[in-house]
Amino acid sequence: MTKLKIGIIREGKVPSDRRVPLLPAQCVEIMQQYPHVEIFVQPSDIRCISNKEYVSAGIPIREDLSSCDILLGIKEVPIYQLMADKTYLFFSHTIKLQPHNQKLLQSVLEKRITLIDYEALRDKENKRVIAFGYYAGIVGAYNAFLLTGKKYNLFDLKPAHKCYDINELIAELKKVVLPPLRFVLTGAGRVGNGAELMLKEMGIQKISPQDFLTKTYKHPVYTQIISADYNRLPSANQSINIWNTEHFHEHPEMYQSNFMRFASVTDVLIAGAYWDQRAPKLFTTEDIKRSDFSIRLIADITCDINGSIPTTVKSTNIYDPAYDFNPFTKDIEAPFSDPRNITVMAIDNLPCEIPRSASEDFGNQLIKNVLPDLLTKPYGDLIQRCALTVKGTLGPHFSYLKEYSEGK
Repeated sequence: MTKLKIGIIREGKVPSDRRVPLLPAQCVEIMQQYPHVEIFVQPSDIRCISNKEYVSAGIPIREDLSSCDILLGIKEVPIYQLMADKTYLFFSHTIKLQPHNQKLLQSVLEKRITLIDYEALRDKENKRVIAFGYYAGIVGAYNAFLLTGKKYNLFDLKPAHKCYDINELIAELKKVVLPPLRFVLTGAGRVGNGAELMLKEMGIQKISPQDFLTKTYKHPVYTQIISADYNRLPSANQSINIWNTEHFHEHPEMYQSNFMRFASVTDVLIAGAYWDQRAPKLFTTEDIKRSDFSIRLIADITCDINGSIPTTVKSTNIYDPAYDFNPFTKDIEAPFSDPRNITVMAIDNLPCEIPRSASEDFGNQLIKNVLPDLLTKPYGDLIQRCALTVKGTLGPHFSYLKEYSEGK
C-alpha cells in the first residue's frame, strides 16, 4: 500500500500558538493503528512539546514537508506558507465570513487546497466532533478563582500559564479555602463541563437553581444554569407557557432575559454558554447600576465582545487577564481599583494557558472522531460532508461563502 504522509506544521501565525494537534505518543499510536501512515514534524522552538520529545518517540523532524499529503496545524496558516494541492487541517476562522481572513480563503481556493476546518467538523446532529472548548472551560474557571483571590485579598494562585498541566492546576486549587461565596455557571456543553470540573475540584457544593435563588448558605455554593433558567417569553406570549428548547433555538428574539433574579444573589459569574445574537443579553448596562446587582466578578469564557455579557467590551490576554468595568461611567479601569466596579476576565485563547493538556485532549478527539474518515480513500462521510474546500472548490455545505471567497 502506498504510504500516506502526514506533516505537523510549525505554527506561523503571530503571536505563535504553543498547542499541537498531536503529542508524540499519539503519533506513535496512529502509525501503529494505520501502518500505511508516516508522520513528520516541522521543527519549532515555540511548541509546548519540544523537538526532542518527538525525536525520542521516533517521529522524524523535517523542515521541508512538501512531500506530505496531509498537513496538520492549529491556527491559520500564513498565506505565503500554504502549499498548493495539499490537504490542510486547521482553524481557518473563515466560516463566519471573518473579514480579516477573506484573503486566506481566496488563497486556499486558488491553490486548489482541500481545507478541513476543525470548527466545521460536525456529526449528523450538528454537534462538533473536535474542539478545545472543554479546556477553555477548565482554564476559565481556574482564572475565576485566581481573580477571586486577588479581588478580595484572599489568596494567591499560580497563573495557569505557569502550570505544567491540568494536574498542577488542580493541585493549586487544593490549597485554597473559600469563604461562603456564591457562583453561577452558565452552559452545560463542553465549556460548561470543563468549568464544572474545576468547581468540583474546589469542593464547592452544587445546588439546584431554585435552592440557589431561595436559600442562604454558610459555605461556598454554585449552581449551573441553562437557557431555560434565565430566558422567558414576555407575558404577551404566554400561550407557550411550558419551556420549549426547540422553539427558543428557532425564535430566540421572542424571549426576554430572566437573569436578574440570579444576579441579585451571585458574587461570581462564570459565563460558558453559547449565545445567539438574536437572543437577549443576560443583563443590561442599566441593570448593573441597580443596588441589587451583586455580581462583582465575571469570568467570561465565551469572550463575545458586546455579546451576552454587556461588560465584555474588549478581550484580555494571558498576561493581563482582567479589567474593571465601572457600572456608572461604563469606563474601563485598572483591575481591582474600586470595589464597586465589576472585574471582567475575557481571555480569547484560554486553552493556550495549559497547552500540553489541551493538546492531549484535542489529539485524542482527532484520533477517535476524525482520522477514521480522513485516512481512507475516498474520504469518509464526515470529511465529505464537512470539508470547507475540496481541491479548490467550496464544499457542499459552504456555498454561502461564494461571494465572500470572491472578495465581494
